[in-house]
Order: sequence, then C-alpha cells, then structure tokens
Amino acid sequence: MSKETLATLNTQTLIGHTDARGTAWHYRADLQGAESNHYPGAIPVADVARRLFDWDAQSRPIALERPADIATMTHLDADGHPVRWVTVDGLQAIVRSDRTDGHVMGIFTDAYEPHPYRRWLLETVASILDDDLSISSAGLLRDGAVAWVEVSVPDSITTPEGVKFLPNLLATTTFDGSLATTYKRTVTDTVCDNTRAVALGEDSPTFRVRHSRHSGLKLATARDALALVYSTADAFQEQVAHLCATPVSEAAYGRFLDAWVPRIDSKGTPLAGRALTLATTKRDTLAQLWATDLRVTPWRGTAHGVLQAVNTYEHHARPVRGASRAERNQLRTVTGDFDTVDHAAYATLTRVLATA
Repeated sequence: MSKETLATLNTQTLIGHTDARGTAWHYRADLQGAESNHYPGAIPVADVARRLFDWDAQSRPIALERPADIATMTHLDADGHPVRWVTVDGLQAIVRSDRTDGHVMGIFTDAYEPHPYRRWLLETVASILDDDLSISSAGLLRDGAVAWVEVSVPDSITTPEGVKFLPNLLATTTFDGSLATTYKRTVTDTVCDNTRAVALGEDSPTFRVRHSRHSGLKLATARDALALVYSTADAFQEQVAHLCATPVSEAAYGRFLDAWVPRIDSKGTPLAGRALTLATTKRDTLAQLWATDLRVTPWRGTAHGVLQAVNTYEHHARPVRGASRAERNQLRTVTGDFDTVDHAAYATLTRVLATA
C-alpha cells in the first residue's frame, strides 16, 4: 500500500473506543500530523464536524466546448482552434467548497439534491446518542464523495458460543450517485474486524432517502430506523446460536466448496487455464481458513464456521484492485455487499445440507 493511501486512512477516518478495541490496522502515528485520528473513547460530534465535514457540497454548471470564431471564442482547444464554453441545460456538477482544483465528485441532472453530511449524517446521528450509544467511527472515501458515521455501544458482547461482536448503526450518503442516504444495522465481529449480516433469512431493516428534489428527512421515521440498533444484539445472538447448533461435517464442507466455488462452468464443462487457477486458489484459501485459521477454527464443524470462513475470505483474502483493502471493505460495508455475500453463502450451505 502506498504512503499516500495510508496517509488518507490516517487523516480522513476517525476511529473510536481504542482503549477497548485497539488501534486500526492502518494506524501510523507519523502520518497523522498534529492530531491523532484514534480516540480512546467515543468520537466527539464536534470533532467529526471539524475534521471531516467542515466543507459544503456545491452545485456548479457544466459547460461543453463548442466551435467559435475570434469574436465569440473564450479560449483555444488542444489543436489551437478557437472554441467557447456553452452551459449544458439540465446538468450540474457537485464539487467540494474547499477545493480549488476543479475536483468533481459527481455529475447529475437538476433533479438531484445533495444531502449535506453535517445534516444528514451527523445531526441525525447526534439526535439518537445517549449514555449507551456513541460515535465509534466516521470517515470519507473517494476523495469526499462517500461518507459514513457509525454508532455503536462501547463494549463488545460475547455470545455463549464465544463470538465477540458489536451491534452498530451505520449512516452513510454520497455525492457521486452510488448510494441513497442510508441508515442500516450492521454487526462487527471484533475478533477479525469483519462486518456480518444481522439476519440471514431476511434483509436487515434499512431506511433510505433518495437524492431527489423535495425529499426531506423525516426525523421521527429516521429515529425509528436508528433505534433498531438496540435490537441488533438480540437478533445476531439468535443467529449465532442457530448456526453453531447446525453441524457441518468435513464432507459437507467439501460439497459446499463444490457449490460455492465450482470447478466446472454453467454447462458442466471442467474449468481450464486462468479460470481453473482462480477457482483452485480460492478453494485452497477457504480450505485453509476452515482448517487452521483462528478466526474460523473455534467454530469448525458448524454452519457458523462456514459463514465465518467465507466472510473472512471476503474481508482479508479476496484479491483487491484499484483501492486499498480498508477502503474497499468500507465501501462494501456501506453498499451492503458483505450482507449479500453472507446471504448467498447461507443459501448455498442450506441447499447443500438439505441434499446430503
């Protein structure tokens, strides 16, 4: 990972409750400047506003180069021909108020309405904080185009099966059009810093607001959605108990790998070349996680162990291109991709066990 990427992680993310949870893997004191991004306890609301959200998303008109003559030209194009800027009706660019380099976070129609981070993330989250809930992390991704604020309890919970986790509320929105403003429940497995699906049999309750004109944040409804964090712990503990009580033999795990990472294509033809190499590598990694990795082996022989192997692979072993693993993992948490993988893996395992 480049120093620039590490510097971004150490200045554009804030990590709370490190006395109880430890520092993030990307922690580098020499890249943080005069102020650490790690907090022994809760992250103050004022610090999120000052350090991350101290700028505004502004709408700017979009213009195209058009042919011109000497009298109407505004500049010369790359080939030295006279051209002029002409504004495009119905389109807008969303930019950061603190940037002068022309950085554009997103391009939209005039119907798009930016949701300012301070109001839609921070003020909304602040309204539900109490003695038991506090800001545990916050950050910016994609040069400010994606933001999140996470709320959780300060101390992890341990199930009777030995699974340590934190129930969270994740609030996120974007200025690049990749996601509606979203408030959702998440669970963090504290042993391996993984995000896990709260409920495998159904989608986790989520509250979304589109970036459209006249869309307003209904605070009463939002509070109802945010209050779901209090029920997350019970729901996840019930899930863990069920998964740990579901046996998975070595033979069944082998059949799961055949279904999850098949070595044949959709027509039943054996894979060859690069496709076979990729499938074999993934299968070998999942087999190693199941057999020897301490993030999985305490629950080997159960459905929870299978889900833990898949989820740990997705977080820590799956190849990453075009971004740092930390950034990619946070984006997948924000978009719900990890929940999708957990649901698919559970559905696959259920089919395998039903046909044994």
